[in-house]
Amino acid sequence: MGKNFFGTDGIRAVAGEYPLTPPFLSALGRALAGLLVDKGLPPRVLVGRDTRESGPWMERAVASGLLAAGGEAVSAGVIPTSAISFLTKTHGFGAGIVISASHNPFRDNGVKAFSPLGIKIPDEWEEELEGALARTLDSGAGGGADIPFSEGLVEDYVEYLKARVRVDGGPKRIKAVLDCANGASSAVAPRVFREMGFEVVPLHDAPDGTNINLGCGSLHPERLSAAVIETGAAMGVAYDGDADRALFADETGRLLTGDHTLFVVAHLMKETGRLRSDCVVATTMSNMGLERALGEIGLKLVRTQVGDKYVYEGMIARGANLGGERSGHTIFLDDLPTGDGILTSLKMVEAMVARGRGLAEIVRDYREYPQTLLNVRVGRKVDFREFPEIGRAVETVRERLGDDGRLDLRYSGTEPLARVMVEAGDQELVDSCARHVADAVRKHLGDGT
Repeated sequence: MGKNFFGTDGIRAVAGEYPLTPPFLSALGRALAGLLVDKGLPPRVLVGRDTRESGPWMERAVASGLLAAGGEAVSAGVIPTSAISFLTKTHGFGAGIVISASHNPFRDNGVKAFSPLGIKIPDEWEEELEGALARTLDSGAGGGADIPFSEGLVEDYVEYLKARVRVDGGPKRIKAVLDCANGASSAVAPRVFREMGFEVVPLHDAPDGTNINLGCGSLHPERLSAAVIETGAAMGVAYDGDADRALFADETGRLLTGDHTLFVVAHLMKETGRLRSDCVVATTMSNMGLERALGEIGLKLVRTQVGDKYVYEGMIARGANLGGERSGHTIFLDDLPTGDGILTSLKMVEAMVARGRGLAEIVRDYREYPQTLLNVRVGRKVDFREFPEIGRAVETVRERLGDDGRLDLRYSGTEPLARVMVEAGDQELVDSCARHVADAVRKHLGDGT
């Protein structure tokens, strides 16, 4: 059965517009409570959110449905997505819900759910929820319900983070610029770093409900780079709105990708005997340079489709405990079953302390292939193979690239976009190939804008 509402990372849309309306969210709460009961799990659900102005009423709408179906809802308030993953598992909730649209603008919002194991719910659960919604959704129902707030939950999360890294003898020498994207990390990340002895320069840590991700955070790291240089910091970290990803700037202000992160931590984990397999799991978007760099230290790169839950599934299938995405999601499976931006930034500091060197020197041996990513707005998402001209463009590009380059063509799971990614050793070739495929997609599927 197909899915109408759930994408690669839950449900996402404009808050207040269908399906993110009070009646739908209430129906979703009822469906989730029923699903948990059917699976023999307690219909007790932990709810967290980011800093969007729509978060509180969406939280109350979901809670009203849970309560109407005989369930229970507990709020952790504004908190990173990964904290809900951790707390759902450690505090015995039947499920966890995060109300967030991650890196999207404030008008958007979304709902993603975690199982009692703290992992994103599987596709089968999403399909069952969609089936229940199809049977019970009533546009006339809705409303909101008060939800009790548990203040101690964030304390448990903070203490857990602080216990998961080894930075003895080093942190007080490190100044870090933290760009909190005016999102869920705004109160937590600076606190964790300070309590561990770091000097912190906070950026974009004053959310007002509408400024989340606005010209800041992991999608807009330019000010982070400048702040690192201006303050003489050892590193900069950019989180996204729900703080499940982190990207970095080294001490020179150079911006790094999630592939740099995987290279740095994989190298250290292998040297210290903490890597459980000879592979690191990433997605089709990771650079060929990462594959080559890992190969030079005796490790393999295994690719999955885009989405951190698919990275997680790939890690489980291969017995790996490190995986992630170029966008900054990094999963340390021995610590958490989902990406956590704050934990990732602490792990990078751990690597700096262990080596006694700055980020610029640590990543010196990693060389990226030129890569271009073009986004094409589409009016519909249909199989690319239905259009012979797109197929011919893809085949032509793959012939031009040969074994020394890659093409990835896919739809975004959360936006009306087709993404064309090309990488090879020559930037001019990369750009030409990307434009060729993008033009074919735009001709047949573009929305006209």
